[in-house]
Amino acid sequence: MGNLFQCCFAEMAMARHLPNEGGRRLIMSTTVFSVGRLMAALLFPSFLVVAFAAEAAALKPYKDELFAYGNVLEEADGGDFRVIDYKELRDINERDQIPERRVKRAYVSLGVKSAQVNETLDLGGRRLDVMRVGPDRGAAFTVIFIHGRGGDRRLGANDFSFGGNFNRLKNLAAANGGTYYAPSVRSFDAEGVADITALIRFAAERSGGRPVVLSCASMGSFICWGVAREQSAVAALGGMMIMGGAVDPNFAKSAAYKARLPMFFSHGSLDSVYRAEDQVGLYRSLKAKDYPTRFVLFETGSHGTPVRMTDWRDALNWIASR
Repeated sequence: MGNLFQCCFAEMAMARHLPNEGGRRLIMSTTVFSVGRLMAALLFPSFLVVAFAAEAAALKPYKDELFAYGNVLEEADGGDFRVIDYKELRDINERDQIPERRVKRAYVSLGVKSAQVNETLDLGGRRLDVMRVGPDRGAAFTVIFIHGRGGDRRLGANDFSFGGNFNRLKNLAAANGGTYYAPSVRSFDAEGVADITALIRFAAERSGGRPVVLSCASMGSFICWGVAREQSAVAALGGMMIMGGAVDPNFAKSAAYKARLPMFFSHGSLDSVYRAEDQVGLYRSLKAKDYPTRFVLFETGSHGTPVRMTDWRDALNWIASR
């Protein structure tokens, strides 16, 4: 794992002041289990591993008319690679009451806040501050969102920023029997990876072995790539999402790669922190090996665009279908 973090921390200087979603400056259900996921029974003896339905249950719609992808400019690989039309004037200025700070009221449903708590978890001696929406036991699925540099659990809990996209994720989780965690990552190194690995194991155990999806934005992608090397965490994961993140050139050596863990990528074509071309290159190398992967590129989008514009329902349903 040392080589990964050597590579990633070399990029930290470049990302010291990350551009936000508009390019301005900012610090920042049940499913089918594969044979590899069933190894969780061996890796986590305390798990109650259950038999799942033969077909994945799709998440029910929530404000799809507002959050679904717009015009598809380009499509390839049977729909697994898509270029989506994105325009700042339309997708930020017309969508937000206060651009980049408060989305218009139609995009959010605040009743879900009754299912939201802030708590500090004791994960085998590792204490981790999290925001949770949904039950702490028996979740049909779990989504964990990892923020970037300068963030904490409040970013993934914010109902009104990033076009209301986190409020949609909360409502999707609550309406479909799932649980959503937004932890405060203390460091983007091996210690941070250990914290999130412990959270993944905790969430999977509390849900009876049901799948966990780990989603990482910006510098939070360092955590995803580190977790990808942890076999015990990979066994509990149903998929991974990288949104505007760094590239791991050694991903093919990871436990996640060997387990063929579904990988979803979203990126802005004009991202000045992590080049879209690099992430597309990784996607194409995986696709060439028939690896389960999908890529959504937002044409003219900047560094924060994927967090605002990624269609959570579409991404999670694709992961479940894998």
